[in-house]
Amino acid sequence: MSDKTSAKNSENILIIDFGSQVTQLIARRVRESGVYSEVVPFNKAEEMMKAFDPSGIILSGGPASVMGADTPKAPEAVFSMGVPVLGICYGEQTMVAQLGGKVENADHREFGRAHIEIIDDCPLFEGVWKKGDKGEQVWMSHGDTVFAIPDGFRAVATSDNAPYAAIVDEARRFYAVQFHPEVVHTLRGAELLGNFTHKICGCSGDWTMAAFRETEIAKVREQVGTGRVICGLSGGVDSSVVAVLLHEAIGDQLTCVFVDTGVMRAGEAEEVVTLFQDHYNISLVHVDAADLFLDKLEGVSDPETKRKIIGATFIDVFEAEAKKVGGADFLAQGTLYPDVIESVSFSGGPSVTIKSHHNVGGLPDRMNMDLVEPLRELFKDEVRALGRELGLPESFVGRHPFPGPGLAIRIPGAVTREKVDILQKADLIYLDEIRKAGLYDEIWQAFAVLLPVQTVGVMGDERTYEFVCALRAVTSTDGMTADYYPYEHEFLGRVATRIINSVRGINRVVYDITSKPPGTIEWE
Repeated sequence: MSDKTSAKNSENILIIDFGSQVTQLIARRVRESGVYSEVVPFNKAEEMMKAFDPSGIILSGGPASVMGADTPKAPEAVFSMGVPVLGICYGEQTMVAQLGGKVENADHREFGRAHIEIIDDCPLFEGVWKKGDKGEQVWMSHGDTVFAIPDGFRAVATSDNAPYAAIVDEARRFYAVQFHPEVVHTLRGAELLGNFTHKICGCSGDWTMAAFRETEIAKVREQVGTGRVICGLSGGVDSSVVAVLLHEAIGDQLTCVFVDTGVMRAGEAEEVVTLFQDHYNISLVHVDAADLFLDKLEGVSDPETKRKIIGATFIDVFEAEAKKVGGADFLAQGTLYPDVIESVSFSGGPSVTIKSHHNVGGLPDRMNMDLVEPLRELFKDEVRALGRELGLPESFVGRHPFPGPGLAIRIPGAVTREKVDILQKADLIYLDEIRKAGLYDEIWQAFAVLLPVQTVGVMGDERTYEFVCALRAVTSTDGMTADYYPYEHEFLGRVATRIINSVRGINRVVYDITSKPPGTIEWE
């Protein structure tokens, strides 16, 4: 996924992924401890280990059984290169199986909250748990169980259904736990990971956004030289941070192109232009292409077709504007680390496209530019931290995620100018009430949806037949899973009343209380 130069210093943790849904959380927790980390699939780990030169290795969880014929395994070099290793869930099981222990199907599986007893002390537990502690809450997710540990290991924790809930071989600095310390349900899991990175691997924990900023600026200057860079500015957090970082690195060698698709939030275009053209004095080309996008969307109701139309139209407009400004040698985009991880097929096959992007990530090869991706090693929360480090206003840094296709996928069914106008007004009111209530920063993402349903209503003495507006708000740490936000009924009533009274075309408001899974955050 990267070479050794991507690591910010000589202290790095390599996470070998066996397909767990929460592997990214391990990387996040490690970075939160001030230590740089990267994730690599198990089948690409051996080549990465040599280039990355890790201070320690973590083996993730995964859905497979170590007893399968083609079960994923850690490279043998993991256990011979002399660095500390931590196995988590499946990582513990493959460590045990590969080193001579025994793993079998358990009579009783453990999924969800569980409690462990600490039966011996070890460096992993130092300052967190001690011998004799009982009832410590952890998160389990396993059907197989370790029944015999390899020579050199000893048990340090147990649970009702996992006799070897934690094991250690201090001579070789091998540690393994059956539970998931990376999830919040393991109440002191972050401290355990901190013990591994700091006390066991010896990392100082000095990886910071300030250091990242300076390193990336130097890397951009080295890559770009005297060349020109063009950046697609969407108004979202990622592209905004990229633009400001690049401007700090290369000044007027950067030109940003902001394409107004006509399906953005109310007032967003003006806000973007004011910030980047007036405040930062960044060379900015503002293209009002609303009519073009809305004309192409007319009569289209399939959500994936909408995405493709918006993506293709964006490329056409962006390419035309790039030619107008005299071309460029480099193309800047806000690729994030989760996108890099997801682009690598877990099965070992070729890289796959996970989702359609409206932005410059989909630009064609004919534009003949090299990519500049200064955020490709960061998670979303780290991008926000970098934005604050760069001095971006909190109104930009802290804003909720916004989908590439914009309001077009918050209008199920055909998109029209009238519907966009109605939704923009309703969404503006909803977000305004959230901010007034002091709730904006508690919520991961909040938005209004204009449903393709009309219902009968009464306003004054008149009968109405207008659209239904659905409100959505979720809490999340990374968007992978999400719970609906538990508003007070008084708040929902106030928002609904204001929308119905102020937005002509809506006469009914509902609130979506679906979590992810089984639903998704967006409606389309």
